Amino acid sequence: MLALDVGGTVMKGAVLDPVMRPVASLRRPTPRSEGPDAVVDAIAGTLLDLGRLAAERELRVEHAGVVVPGIVDEGLQRAVWSANIGWRDLPLAAALATRTGLPVALGHDVRAGGAAECALGAARGARNVLFVAVGTGIAAALSVDGRPVRAGGFAGEIGHVRVRGGTACPCGGVGCLETVASARAVASAYTARSGRPAGGAADVAARLRAGDPVARAVWDEAVEGLAEALAVVTSLVAPELVVLGGGLAEAGGLLLDPVRDSLDAQLTFQRRPVLVRAGLGDHAGCLGAGLTAWQAAGHHATTPFTGVPTA
Repeated sequence: MLALDVGGTVMKGAVLDPVMRPVASLRRPTPRSEGPDAVVDAIAGTLLDLGRLAAERELRVEHAGVVVPGIVDEGLQRAVWSANIGWRDLPLAAALATRTGLPVALGHDVRAGGAAECALGAARGARNVLFVAVGTGIAAALSVDGRPVRAGGFAGEIGHVRVRGGTACPCGGVGCLETVASARAVASAYTARSGRPAGGAADVAARLRAGDPVARAVWDEAVEGLAEALAVVTSLVAPELVVLGGGLAEAGGLLLDPVRDSLDAQLTFQRRPVLVRAGLGDHAGCLGAGLTAWQAAGHHATTPFTGVPTA
């Protein structure tokens, strides 16, 4: 199996052996700034490179699983829309199969990551789960009474819940959570306010730990925005567990502790979810892509992973 998680910034791929253990991996930048056609070209090229890695290990590729951001219709195997990448109603699975000669199954990056966390990670055994990936964009996967909520690919767009503050969003709205609390928004806000460039949210987190007041202000706004959006979803679907993943969650307690406190302060009668960090780290989407390929190839039982090796 081949697994590829296409993020707004980075693509993460793995070759999986017959018992679904990752035996090779690679990372590539996502050429988002060059337009959607360039991204499709990069995905196809990366799948071909993963296929070569599989051939070097004398592994036959049964299926490739590709997961992408935005609105994804898994039933039609189409990338319907993405604010960050820019494609519209694209038959992506068919296009990739034509270019690579591989059987390709398409999924949504965050729903795939949520499925991996439920099967293998921090949400194993829970039936009502909200998995939120906070990276270049922000999206969520919902499991209600043990069943994933897809709604034709439109469910889970928590990044476009309107919160206080925020700016114009690529989706056409104003004040979307993504414009306040995504890793990109945190770095951009810090750079704009301080006049000092931040290479990413990790830089802002490091400056926050060093006592930088601008970093503190930007971080606090991101925390409050996340907690506000989580309170809305908690009132609607009552998750027992909220799993935070993606690049920003790599900050650990620096993010989780204040989000937990702010969410708790906003709830009254609602079921109070347990808030935890993703157990699979930034590999959740790639492992979920592997599950997508596994199921598309006709295997319906999940198989344990041992983790993605370092490239």
